[in-house]
Order: sequence, then C-alpha cells, then structure tokens
Amino acid sequence: MTRPLTRTNFNSSKLICILTDLSILEAAESGSAFAEKLGLWVGFADAITLCSAQSPNSERAQSGVPTISKSAVGEEFARVRANLVQSIIQSTATKGVRTRIARPSPKPGMSVEDAIAYGPYRRYHLAHQRDMELSVRPLRVKLREALSVASPALKQLAAIDSAFDGILSDRESKLFSTLPSLLEKRFAQLLAAHQQSPLDARNADTPDVWMKPGGWLARFCAELETVLLAELDVRLQPAVGLMEALNNEIENKNE
Repeated sequence: MTRPLTRTNFNSSKLICILTDLSILEAAESGSAFAEKLGLWVGFADAITLCSAQSPNSERAQSGVPTISKSAVGEEFARVRANLVQSIIQSTATKGVRTRIARPSPKPGMSVEDAIAYGPYRRYHLAHQRDMELSVRPLRVKLREALSVASPALKQLAAIDSAFDGILSDRESKLFSTLPSLLEKRFAQLLAAHQQSPLDARNADTPDVWMKPGGWLARFCAELETVLLAELDVRLQPAVGLMEALNNEIENKNE
C-alpha cells in the first residue's frame, strides 16, 4: 500500500527543536493545536480543491514504467539536496572557498558599530532561502510528474500534493520568512552576553577577535549554519514523502 504523504510539520521538526534550544522560540505547540490551525488555513474553496484532487472519478493514469524513471528523479533529488547543503556549508568557510552566497564576516579595520549590524546576516539568510525555494519547488514538480504516470494511486497522491502546495505554499513562505528575525533575537542575546562578560586584558575587544574559536560571533555563525540546514530539511519533507511513495510503489510491484 502506498504510504500517505505527510505534510510539512514545523512543530515536530529538528528546526523547531533547534530554535527552542536557542531560547528564541517557545516550546512547540501540541499536534492537535497545529491540526486546528491547519483546519483554519484550509477554507471552503480550498476544501473543494482537495476533494476534487481525491475524487475517484478523476482521470486515471495507466500503470507502468514512469516516463521519468525512479533512478532519474532519485538522482535529481540527491543532486539538489547535495548542492544546497554544499552551498550552506561552503558559504560559512572563512577562507579559501569561493561561493556565490558568502557569509558576512567583520573585515579588518571595521568599526564595532558596523560589525554588530544584523542586516548583512539577514540578507545572507534570505539569499539562502531564495536558493532553496528556486531549487526545491521545481524538484517537487518533477516528482509529481513521475508519480502521475507511475500508477493511478500515485497519480492521485501527486494531485493531492499539488493541491496542498497551492493552498499552503504562501502561508509556509510567511512562516519561513520569520526565521531571519528569530535569528536576530539570538544574535542580540549573544552580543548582550558578550558585552556583559569581563574583558580579557590580554586581548582588545575587536571584531576580528569575535570570529575566533569561542567568540560570540563565531558561535552565532555556527548556529546560523545549523538552522539553515534544518530549514532545508523541512523544505525537503514533501519531496521526501513523494520519493518514498514512488520507491514503495516500485518495490511492491517487484514483490
């Protein structure tokens, strides 16, 4: 039997656990509370769309080998995920690695006022979010195309995923857009703790020192990388569900 597609769940994800551990988000709501909010999100017109997607009278695909093979979509999924992970990790490298999205870092001679500005980190986070959006959404479309020609059941699943995507994508984008502001709270927390800690008389408190191991800014940058990787996992969850459904269908046919 084809596994049902699970919807993105912010509340049980690694992302929520990380944000809670960083003390910038209250403990996640219960699953029932989230379900109630989802019900409020899906209005009457949306419900009609979902019912239509699940209708047994809709056009049914012919079972058989997908036009887009399992291996092709599997390779595409792996490629997209690897490229996005590599982009996040490489962009945090301090030296020696050239990347399209470079992480902000205090430059020699930069004033303290400029170095503690959060704006560059917000723009950096938003750049990675745009990168994820431009890569993950087309991947999900390709997966739906593969499912729609694999079997009638998977065609229906692809239709349901497409309906959910159309209904909830804007709302999810708004949720993701709050992450840079949440990280700004963490940035301010670490900066305040640093400013209240006793100064080391042997070293001047300059921006370049902040990026050394143990420095407050180095810690923030490491946490930012962790959050970006967790955000990527959340964004990929629907695609993972589609990929698993395709794998299960093929395995069941081979039994």
